[in-house]
Amino acid sequence: MSELGKIDRTFFDRHVASNLGADRDDVAVGPQHGVDFGVLDIGGQALVTATDPISILPPLGLGRAARFALDLILADVAVSGVAPSHLSVCFTLPEAMTDEEFAAVWETIHEECADLGVAVATGHTARYSDPSYPWVGAATAMGVGEHDEIVRPDGATEGDRLLLTTGPAVESVGLLSTLYGDQLELPPETIADAQERLEEVYCVRDALTASAAGPVTAMHDVTEGGLAGALNEMAAGANVRFGIDRDAVPMRPGVAEVCDALEMDPWATTSCGSLVIAVESDGVDDVRGALENRGTVVAEIGRVEAADSDGEGDGEVRVDGERLEHPSVDPSWAAYAELAENADPPD
Repeated sequence: MSELGKIDRTFFDRHVASNLGADRDDVAVGPQHGVDFGVLDIGGQALVTATDPISILPPLGLGRAARFALDLILADVAVSGVAPSHLSVCFTLPEAMTDEEFAAVWETIHEECADLGVAVATGHTARYSDPSYPWVGAATAMGVGEHDEIVRPDGATEGDRLLLTTGPAVESVGLLSTLYGDQLELPPETIADAQERLEEVYCVRDALTASAAGPVTAMHDVTEGGLAGALNEMAAGANVRFGIDRDAVPMRPGVAEVCDALEMDPWATTSCGSLVIAVESDGVDDVRGALENRGTVVAEIGRVEAADSDGEGDGEVRVDGERLEHPSVDPSWAAYAELAENADPPD
């Protein structure tokens, strides 16, 4: 049986990378493993675009579920440093979703898009017999900017310093404790702390704030594979070594306890809303200050180092001197499946 989650690099390289349709000169950045957006050249300007599934979890409350889903979609453009400006949305609604429920979702999407300056350009909405929560469609986000404004996840260079916003496993812990807190054998105050983490899973404004504040050379959101995955993808893409200080990595309240209870490695667990940001040394204070002014938790966790003279260490991540591997599986998938299976049926 295939593993849950995104396809791995081996499958991507073998079956996807060499089969990308027509070879067009206007594709400035095409599909690459570990790069969440593409770039088209349109009359000299850069059109940054990214596509993601739409995940709506009604137990979160439809408004919060819609905002969470939208931020995840827009984030893949925002991490390029170019503000998302347009959205194409396809909803394949389950039969169980009422008109009133969809209206609540759509109104939240409209309000958040309006606040961010994002226009809905086109879409498709219909009910079908097969779809079910949480996967209810997909959307493509777009942003227009200059090619030299784009921040790529593989742009880190020797001497850059590495910042992390929020911390590892925040998304997984926030979601699982909110959806299945009654199954966690933890003190009520710990579960309450964990549930509050859901207020920290929005990173679109953080990404745009960071890129505007200083010389950001690379940025990656911490999604599937968690912090370990994001660090490895950034280091491998840039052919540099990341040196990470474990004690410098922030761990938000409730995260360690829930991860222990669910036997999840927090460093391997998805944390949408967290960003790894490589910044030129002289710009770190500006970027960090701008994020802190937004109320975002941010810490300097390491540096970008040169590989050994013989080339050893290219693309490596070392935490306190020890090699950190890219996770083969995100543990949050199995935890979610087990909790969902054991949950009480809805009334």
